Amino acid sequence: MAEHTTVTVLGLGAMGQALASAFVKGGHPTTVWNRSPGKDADLVAAGATGATSVAEAVQASQVIVAVLLDHASVHDTLDPIADQLAGRQLINLTSTAPEQARELAHWAAGHGIDYLDGGIMAVPPMIGQPGSSILYSGSQTVFDANRSALELLGDAEYFGEDAGLASLYDFALLANMYAMFTGFMHAAAMVASAGQSVSAFSHRAAGWVTAMAQSIPEFGRIIESGDYTTDVQHLAFQKAAMDAIVKASRDAGVALDLVAPIKNLIDRQVADGHGALAFERTFEELR
Repeated sequence: MAEHTTVTVLGLGAMGQALASAFVKGGHPTTVWNRSPGKDADLVAAGATGATSVAEAVQASQVIVAVLLDHASVHDTLDPIADQLAGRQLINLTSTAPEQARELAHWAAGHGIDYLDGGIMAVPPMIGQPGSSILYSGSQTVFDANRSALELLGDAEYFGEDAGLASLYDFALLANMYAMFTGFMHAAAMVASAGQSVSAFSHRAAGWVTAMAQSIPEFGRIIESGDYTTDVQHLAFQKAAMDAIVKASRDAGVALDLVAPIKNLIDRQVADGHGALAFERTFEELR
């Protein structure tokens, strides 16, 4: 966005409020709208303009940022005023799956709307702070024209014209995160079964996971090479480890919802004759 480009934010949940606040603080005339009224008071007090209808909000700005509940809510909100969006730039920061983002890009093109999709890698308090990152894909024209304003929200990275790529990376990273967090919950339940402090264990777990995460780039290299040969800690070794972890979990009275699928993945590979190969071969089993 140029220095004084106007921007409209549609959706004032916690994330929408954080994004709108960053635009206001960055000096952009900002119009805000929310389906249910009453969420714009603090933003209006800070200098934003509240709109009473989505049509009014869209007419106020050249750049429209949607931060709505889901894919369906984007259509519910924008379909009735699609003709008014023609010639404008739409940046969709709603959490939408890759194919949904591609569908929205196709919809936007059919209505003469320049479309950019984004995946927010931050929680609302992080917006505008170090560590906040938003991934973008779709129209490079929209990204380039608005980059300085987008960087008010966090680091801005562009992944290409395929509108689904930003959300693909977003959800892939979140899948990694959720697996890590739930892995900790399982581990904490094991420790707690012996009356040990979960809080104390959490510091040990954070250090261990941080150390182990340093292996991930090497995993990526091995997977891309397609060479899973190894002479250390092959799948047969991992099977023995997972068998022991499952037994320890069962003995501790901890549900196997998390570790049983991992054991099944390893068992299946060993049964299929891949026991001498590296754990990274699990990537092929998941494809």
